[in-house]
Amino acid sequence: MFRRPSLALLVPLWLALAGGASAEGVRLPDIGSSAGALMSPQEERNYGASMLHELRGMNLVLDDALLDDWINDLGYRLVAHSDKDDRKYTFFIVKDKEINAFAAPGGFIGVNAGLITITDDQDELAGVMAHEIAHITQKHLLRAFEDAQKTSLPIALAMLGALIASSGASGDAAEAVLATGTSLIQQRQINFTRQDEAEADRVGIQTLARAGFDPDAMAGFFGRMDRALRPGNDDSSYPSLLRTHPVNTSRISDAKARAESLKRQQAASAPAVRATACGLDVCEEADYTARSGGSDPIPAPRTAAMVAALQAKAAAPRNATAAPQATSRRDAWALMRERVRVLSSDNRAATLAYYADNLRTKPEFDTPARRYGYALALLANNQPERALQQLQPLLQAEPDNLAYALAQARAELDGGQRAVALQRYAALGQRAPGNRAIHLAWAEALLASADRADARRAQDLLRPLMAETDDTPDVYLVFARACELAGDTVRAGMAHADAAYLSGRAMDALTLLQTLAKRKDLDFYQRARIEARIAEFTPIVLELRHRGVKPGGEGRQLSLQAGCGTEAPACSGLSWRRNSTAVK
Repeated sequence: MFRRPSLALLVPLWLALAGGASAEGVRLPDIGSSAGALMSPQEERNYGASMLHELRGMNLVLDDALLDDWINDLGYRLVAHSDKDDRKYTFFIVKDKEINAFAAPGGFIGVNAGLITITDDQDELAGVMAHEIAHITQKHLLRAFEDAQKTSLPIALAMLGALIASSGASGDAAEAVLATGTSLIQQRQINFTRQDEAEADRVGIQTLARAGFDPDAMAGFFGRMDRALRPGNDDSSYPSLLRTHPVNTSRISDAKARAESLKRQQAASAPAVRATACGLDVCEEADYTARSGGSDPIPAPRTAAMVAALQAKAAAPRNATAAPQATSRRDAWALMRERVRVLSSDNRAATLAYYADNLRTKPEFDTPARRYGYALALLANNQPERALQQLQPLLQAEPDNLAYALAQARAELDGGQRAVALQRYAALGQRAPGNRAIHLAWAEALLASADRADARRAQDLLRPLMAETDDTPDVYLVFARACELAGDTVRAGMAHADAAYLSGRAMDALTLLQTLAKRKDLDFYQRARIEARIAEFTPIVLELRHRGVKPGGEGRQLSLQAGCGTEAPACSGLSWRRNSTAVK
């Protein structure tokens, strides 16, 4: 059986396929001297969305409403202070233990679970995300696309054929193909990538400082990773990205020097604008300063209205009302770090033992965030009563904490107290109407009864999320179940098709819609909606068939059309691989 190659080995052949499609008669924009003219913003967005769907098809995306709101809120705090960019961004979490983050076309930025769990504070995480945002704002991906089309198309096409040929063999054969292709492309990309990395560091540190984070955090994280990986390791044990994009003394020193320069400028500047930045986990005041001069002048600050508009682009569709809590920035990061640790784990028993053993033997480990993580681990191991015991002291200290309240309601539901859980969800919904995390959990609780009236109530809760064009399949899957129980089988089928498409299964989605279209009982509006979706999905499926992809094999195309790996000209990332002793 084909084994999914390590995400660190997946070569970004989506741009090779773009080149290959051109050779087969599909027109692409002409490559000019300007990277910005290479493809339209919508084409960029389509490429990035395709990558995200493929990652979901391989079960590599951690789709969780609470985490989605948190990571997008954090990302948009940085975007609001970045340069020359007003596009829509999508931040998501990848279920991979490697310490990695990457940027893809169209404003898509992935952050690995391993990166989140290894950070010491939110400023470190923000530093890496600011670096990836800079790759997008400075058009590094488009420049790399242009360069790759000139240099690596023959290699990429050969790898595509070899990977398909090896898909019936062992997973080692597939990984060998990917590794060989990487080594061939590596030398042509190394100098180009180093230049981009230096610019992303410089621009990212500026963004970090202007957004109110510690500008030293990026250099501090680089240094910590370098120290963790270096002792006792020879070059052959290093991840290839550290060999071609070295985190060396010079890079760390440059980052520290830039941070120090920015801090001096900020200290000498008077606050120019005061604005309130509110998100899922925190509402706090931030000072935005501007000062000209020096080697890295800080551009004039954006106004409070501009900041709010940028943040609203991501926050509004996901969370109409801020969650009912006012947790500090650090506390919110600590809670979400533990949530990521539990939800991304592929060994529930080991995760539970991690919390239980450390809480028993290490007093310094005993923090509210770790207790919250322990409660989530207990829930994951079907121990709701014990989870409630862990949550009660946390809720007494912070009764308005949404993360705690949602965990409590889930524990009550799993423990057989469904009526109590529904009352709790209803109370949370009144305090934060439109909140996606609340409405989705509430709808799932309602559907547990398999009652038609409850199913219709769940439909009512989820329709606003559907109207906001939510792009996560979990909402569509829960809505589909609600429609089935409510007797609306046509709408259920359409929701299942949307969920399949968003999960990287466009062929399955089209098949579902074509089957629905054959029904004789469709009214005019139902038929029109189904036909519109068929028209949207058909060219996507035709292209997949043209590549020789069969139903059920779409997830394998990640490495071929939208992968992000080591020397990636398509997706630029920072990557460190854990070893057993240095990183814990």
